[in-house]
Amino acid sequence: MKLFTQAIVAIDGSKFKAVNSRDRNFTVGKVDKRQEQIEHSIQRYLDALETADRTQPAEVEAKTERLQEKIRKLRTQMQQLDEVKQQLKDIPDGQISLTDPDARSMATHAQGSGLVGYNIQTAVDAKHHLIVAHEVTNIGNDRAQLHTMAQAAKEAMGKKKLKALADRGYFNGLQIKACEDHNIAAFVPKPMTSNAKAEGRFDKTDFVYITKQDAYRCPAGEQAIYRFTSVEKALNVHLYWPSACPNCPLKEQCTTSSFRRVRRWEHEDVLERMQQRLDRNPDAMTLRRSTVEHVFGTLKHWMGWTHFLTRTIKHVSTEMSLHVVAYNFKRVLSILGMEGMMKAMKLAGA
Repeated sequence: MKLFTQAIVAIDGSKFKAVNSRDRNFTVGKVDKRQEQIEHSIQRYLDALETADRTQPAEVEAKTERLQEKIRKLRTQMQQLDEVKQQLKDIPDGQISLTDPDARSMATHAQGSGLVGYNIQTAVDAKHHLIVAHEVTNIGNDRAQLHTMAQAAKEAMGKKKLKALADRGYFNGLQIKACEDHNIAAFVPKPMTSNAKAEGRFDKTDFVYITKQDAYRCPAGEQAIYRFTSVEKALNVHLYWPSACPNCPLKEQCTTSSFRRVRRWEHEDVLERMQQRLDRNPDAMTLRRSTVEHVFGTLKHWMGWTHFLTRTIKHVSTEMSLHVVAYNFKRVLSILGMEGMMKAMKLAGA
């Protein structure tokens, strides 16, 4: 139907609730906190038993029975939590959900809040806002999802090249390089995590890389030359610093150490090319938001407050696929109209 004339997609993830309440999801920290609360409750009931024995002899038998029953229930809960804690030792991510074993506790944008559910990844085309690829994951962050989703979108759209727009949560050097290796131009802003900038000092963006000399020019005009290569978080990183640092008049604005070290990933040029694309396309993130975010709002509105009705990632994936089919069907109907839709379906059937 020639709906994918633009090879541009926006990629994003959103948390959807599973059939598993927060009270039925446990980590070691949650178990410890709950057991501490139970211990306090047991002690409170024991104190109440002692007080009743002293001050209410006429009613002590009935009250003692009620309090002892509460204590028995709490001690049963304590034993159950001990069993959960033992199970957690054998689970790699240190998390267990009792209703839906594949669901995971995930943080949301509101501070201190979260839900037990799934992180749904989607790639939406920028022209007609059709979902061209999606995946159900139980990983709470998006850092390792960019290339998988972009490649799936590229194949689904039948394109040789693709532009993929995503937010800061997808910034990952290896993922961005994998995209470039497969003819996918990523547009992902870099997270603002520089302590130096936050404390009023120069950050890495104030140092200019000189390719021919494999060196950086610092804000004072000195050259930070290559010193050695180290492995940091499984990445080969080159380190540079100027010899003039100890006597530099700008040292206080630059570093609290003896020398200002600049780190450069061996494939830093991939990230630099992406930043140049972002600089040339200042509206890229506006396009991303207007393309993908309302899709999640529409789906969640349809699904209702509980979101998913099935359990385990296999069945949840099927349920999500049905929602995506319904969403795309309604979008195409809106784009083509009833007559155009019927014509397209007849042609497809032929």
